[in-house]
Amino acid sequence: MTVIYFVRHAHSTYTPDEMGRPLSEQGLRDADMVTELLAKEAIDLVITSPYKRAIQTVEGVAKRIGSDVRIYPDFRERLLTIEPVESFEEAIYKVWTDPSFSFPGGESNIEAQKRGVEATLEVLEQYEGKRIVIGTHGNLMVLIMQYFDERFDFSFWQQLAMPDIYKMEFKRNNLKSVERL
Repeated sequence: MTVIYFVRHAHSTYTPDEMGRPLSEQGLRDADMVTELLAKEAIDLVITSPYKRAIQTVEGVAKRIGSDVRIYPDFRERLLTIEPVESFEEAIYKVWTDPSFSFPGGESNIEAQKRGVEATLEVLEQYEGKRIVIGTHGNLMVLIMQYFDERFDFSFWQQLAMPDIYKMEFKRNNLKSVERL
């Protein structure tokens, strides 16, 4: 079995710099809790999105196991749009209700899911039998989870916490179980 721990990043301080947005003070405290929780899981390696908030959420796990964080650009958050939207909630609802729809310069759910799933399948093949932490983002995480199990949908995404951790056990590319930690 290969075990992937998808970790949605902790709370961040808003800045217009999407890549460099850091964790808030609460987010930093929550990242320490992520480290403590995953210390019991015999983690083999840590992979993350290149976004600072995702890295900061899981870097303590990598330090704990004496490893570097491996950056996988395809675990970055989905690009919703390059233009500002009036209502984030309405925009995100639109892309979830029409998976092929995308705003100008943005990714549709289909496009973002394809990117995330391809990265996940690569990890499953390359690190078969390992226990892997993947630091990522809520929207992309749920799109990946939905590929393996359709019950992970928009309403599931709406219930996510920051941070949130889902332990997914795979036999090759087949999902066998999901547990929220």
